[in-house]
Amino acid sequence: MKTHQYQLHLRWTGNTGTGTSSYNAYSRDYEITAEGKPPLYGSADPAFKGDSGRFNPEEMLVASLAACHKLWYLHLCSEAGITVVAYEDEPKGQMVQTPDGGGHFEWVELRPRVMILEAGKQPQANQLHERAHGLCFIANSCNFPVRCAPQTQVQ
Repeated sequence: MKTHQYQLHLRWTGNTGTGTSSYNAYSRDYEITAEGKPPLYGSADPAFKGDSGRFNPEEMLVASLAACHKLWYLHLCSEAGITVVAYEDEPKGQMVQTPDGGGHFEWVELRPRVMILEAGKQPQANQLHERAHGLCFIANSCNFPVRCAPQTQVQ
């Protein structure tokens, strides 16, 4: 079995001068960096006093699921002789907040729209989404349903 490790640096940038002296005294902003990559600017969801102009962890989880699925899907299509010329997704997830203030995701739905060249391979192209889902590292790490509702068109 192979193992892969990922190391990032997260730095809170939201100390407005008095730290966490009160719930309203600080910003939820942070930066994520990794060697050789541009920073990713994050904050909390605006519902939790975050900056709506930055990505929040919940959005990044949904984005990670969509990106992992896409990467596997493109790989599988290339192996199957299916030429994908466009791929877009508008993933959506639902999180529920529990009475104690915590919460969890209830589900995520991926909605990829794929454009292929080979007219006769539409059914196979749709089926490869199931295989991509089964191989996705991120989806395999989730304890909630990740559904996929693909649409495939021929260019």
